[in-house]
Amino acid sequence: MQTNFTADQLADPRLAEAESILRRCVHCGLCTATCSTYVLVGDERDSPRGRIYLMKDMFENDRDASPEVQHHVDRCLSCLSCMTTCPSGVDYMHLVDLARAHIETTGHRGFKDRALRTLLANLIPNPSRFARALALAPLAKPFRGVLERLGLKEIVAMLDLAPPKPTKGARFAGPGVAATQVARRKRVILLAGCAQQVLRPEINDATIRLLARHGVDVEVVAGAGCCGALVHHMGKEAMAVEQAKRNVDAWSKAHAREPVDAIIINASGCGTTVKDYGHLLKHEPGYADRAAELGALTRDITEFLAGYNLGAPRRWSSIRVAYHSACSMQHGQRITDEPKALLRQAGFTVLDVPEAHICCGSAGVYNILQPVLAGELRARKVANIESVRPDIVAAGNLGCITQIGLGTAMPIVHTVELLDWAYGGPVPKGLEGFAGFVTDVPEPAAEEEIQVA
Repeated sequence: MQTNFTADQLADPRLAEAESILRRCVHCGLCTATCSTYVLVGDERDSPRGRIYLMKDMFENDRDASPEVQHHVDRCLSCLSCMTTCPSGVDYMHLVDLARAHIETTGHRGFKDRALRTLLANLIPNPSRFARALALAPLAKPFRGVLERLGLKEIVAMLDLAPPKPTKGARFAGPGVAATQVARRKRVILLAGCAQQVLRPEINDATIRLLARHGVDVEVVAGAGCCGALVHHMGKEAMAVEQAKRNVDAWSKAHAREPVDAIIINASGCGTTVKDYGHLLKHEPGYADRAAELGALTRDITEFLAGYNLGAPRRWSSIRVAYHSACSMQHGQRITDEPKALLRQAGFTVLDVPEAHICCGSAGVYNILQPVLAGELRARKVANIESVRPDIVAAGNLGCITQIGLGTAMPIVHTVELLDWAYGGPVPKGLEGFAGFVTDVPEPAAEEEIQVA
């Protein structure tokens, strides 16, 4: 793509980065075929190519964000399917992040939109606040109809996403070390996350049990918190940088005290962001090198386990599992085969889902900020999943689990919960009725207990 930035503009590293990305686009339009929003609405401005033109015009002409640019960039899911498709290697992920930050500082949002975004940015990344809000959600649910009539569809979406009753607390809560009781083979740090440890703490528990049972010490580091993805995708770049710096500080200290083999992420949206810390913090003095080093150490839990000998499963199953590959997993991290291979090795029958490249509509808080489009994407995803007639659904991202779960009666769990079950852990929550379809493999040695330091 030909660009017309001035020399003065290109002295700005942000505009220089945008220009280098824009120049790679050759207008081929292959991205439109795999764009989740364009597939739904058929508007060129809601395709990657169309958004690139809008962003180019905004950046090149030093314009404040117009309502048109804001509208169409807001409707982007950041599913990154376009990047998997693009033959020219256009770095759409970083381009749209630059645009969102520009919109945040120069755009004009209404009071409701600003208030909602501020609420989400200050609520969800904070587990204690988020837990208190979820405890109060049932009190507001009887007023759902009133909220709909008032046009507060985003608040209705928030209430729909809240679980009907408080979740059970995690066994491995808070910072500490889950020490293996067999010969230690590796040591890792686990990102406990923010929303996940409140909405489904069983995922972290399953991750820690599975790793510790196989000779891996797992540390949740004090001081680490939200990865920054949620606020970053809302254009709140300064908040994202501060959250990333906090994690880098905490993990650097732990890594310096005793080197770790990996930083484990079990929420794929977080994994895409943490792996990109080197880019996010590249202009932050004292952080750029450490962020790049830690990003290079980061592995999705299935990515880590795929290169690790788990041995034979302790249970064997005839359960049919539809594997939903989160966009942040397949497009953000380019992890496609490992989760399915692990599930098959664990004895499950794994089914591929049609249109697997299309987003389910979760995308962080997209299902709150854009509930209509998110609902259409969920219905499409659920129809595709149900078409293969699975018993259960597995996914590697909490957002997808929550989003898809609203549209189907089929149980949906995290991939690591199934792996933990197959290798000796308890029945995952919601799958109690499937216990009879699993056969124990004779095991001469008693199962090891995990000690938490």
